[in-house]
Amino acid sequence: MVAGGVFYGLVVLLDVQEIDHTAKLDAKTLFDLVKLSFGVVAGSGALVALVVAYRRQRVDEAGAHREATRLHTERFSQAVDKLGSDSPAVRLGGVHALAGLADDAPDDSQRQTCIDVLCAYLQLPYTPDPGDGPDHQEEHHRYLALRKVRHTILRLIGDHYRRPRGSHRSWQGCDLDLTGVTIDSDMNFARAVFSSGVTFARAVFSGGNVYFGDAKFSGGSVSFNGAEFAGGSVTFNGAEFAGGSVYFNGAEFSGSDVYFGNAKFSGGSVSFIGAEFSRDTMSFIGAEFSGGRVSFFGAEFSGGNVYIGGAVFSGGSVTFDRAVFSGGSVDFGSAAFSGGSVTFDRLWQRAVLRRRRGLRQRGILRRRRGLRPRGRSGSQRAPRCRRQSCPCDGSSALFLAPPFRLTELVAQETCRGSKTGSQRCAPQMPRAARGHAPSTSPTPQPTLKSRGSSSMGSARRPMRYTRFLVR
Repeated sequence: MVAGGVFYGLVVLLDVQEIDHTAKLDAKTLFDLVKLSFGVVAGSGALVALVVAYRRQRVDEAGAHREATRLHTERFSQAVDKLGSDSPAVRLGGVHALAGLADDAPDDSQRQTCIDVLCAYLQLPYTPDPGDGPDHQEEHHRYLALRKVRHTILRLIGDHYRRPRGSHRSWQGCDLDLTGVTIDSDMNFARAVFSSGVTFARAVFSGGNVYFGDAKFSGGSVSFNGAEFAGGSVTFNGAEFAGGSVYFNGAEFSGSDVYFGNAKFSGGSVSFIGAEFSRDTMSFIGAEFSGGRVSFFGAEFSGGNVYIGGAVFSGGSVTFDRAVFSGGSVDFGSAAFSGGSVTFDRLWQRAVLRRRRGLRQRGILRRRRGLRPRGRSGSQRAPRCRRQSCPCDGSSALFLAPPFRLTELVAQETCRGSKTGSQRCAPQMPRAARGHAPSTSPTPQPTLKSRGSSSMGSARRPMRYTRFLVR
C-alpha cells in the first residue's frame, strides 16, 4: 500500500496523467517508477528505524546509569561500613574500596563524595602513640595499625592527584579538604595541576614530608593557614605559580622546613602573613619572580632563617612589612634584581638581614620607620613608643657588600621625647642626598653596615633614610 501510494504520487509528479490514454507506458518506464518508489519507501523506513533505535538507546543508557548509580550507592554503603569497623584490617579494605569507587564513579559529584569521606576519616580525632612500654603493648599495636590506615589514605590521595587530568583514576579538579589533619607520613603531589581548592588549614605536620615538586597552580589555591609544622618538610621545588595561591597565614614553624627552590612566580602569590618562625628554614634559592608576590607581612622570626639567594626578580615582589625579627635572618646572597622589589616596612625588635657578594643589575630594597643601631647601651637607645603603631623599639642591621650604592633618600618617621616625657613620631628629612645625615639628632639613628669597601663611605654611618636603591 505504501509503495502504491508512492507510485501514484510519482505518476502525478511526472504529469503522467496528461499523457494520451490511448498510449501505453513501456516496461522500462514502469520498472523505473516502481524501483524509485521502493527506494523512497526503504529510505523512509530506515529513517524511522534510526529514530526508534536512538530513542531505545537513550532509554537503555538512562537505565544503565540508574543501575550503575544503584550499584555505586550499594558499594559506597558497604565501603563506609567497613571504614567504621573496629578492625583496622577491615578499615583498610574500606579505604581501598572507596578509592576504587572514586575511580569508577559515574560522575564528578559522586567522585567528590568518596574523596570527602576519605578526608573526613583523616579529620577524626587523632590519638598519639601511647608508647611501647610493657603496660601499653596492646594500645601501641592498635595505634600502629590505625596509623597504617591513615598513611594509606594519604598515599592514595597523592597518587591520584599526580595522574593527568582526564585520565582514568585521576582526581585532579576535585576539592581536597584536610583541615585539622595530623600528617605524620609522606604525601607526594609531584607534577600535579591544582585548578581547584586544596586546604591543609590547621593541619599538624609532625613528621611527614609533603612534596609539591614541579606542581602547577593555575587557578586553584593551597591553604596552610594556621597549620603547625613541628616536623618534616613542605617542598615546592620547581613549582609554577601562574594564577594560584599558597597561604601560610598564621602558620607556626617550629621544626619543619619549607622549600621553594627554582620555583617560578608569574602571577600567583605565596602568603606568610602572621606566620611564626622559631627555628625553621625558608628557602627561595633560585626562584624566579616575574609577576608573583611573596608576603611575610607581620611574620615573627625568633630563630628561623629565610634564604632568597640566587633568586631572580624581574617583576615580582617580596615584602617583610611589619615583620618581627628577634633572632632570625634573611639572606639575599647572589640575588639578581632587574625590576622586582623587596620591602622591609616597620620592622620590629632585632633583625639581621644578610646580603652577600652583591646584587646584580638593578633593584629596590625599602626599609622604613624606626631602625636603630645594634650594640648601644640602654641610655643611648631610642625611646620606646607608647603607641603600638610606632615601632621605635625595633632594631636591625643591614649587612651589605659591594656593589651596593645609595642613590635615593626618602623621609622617615622617628620618635622623639617631649619635655613632658611623652613620645611622638615626626617625619625627618635628610639634608644631603649622598649618605650624610644631619649632624644633630635627638635619638640614635639606624646604622648601615657595609662589609668591605663600597661607595657608601665608612662602615658605620648614622642614617635616617627610609629607602635606598640597589644598583
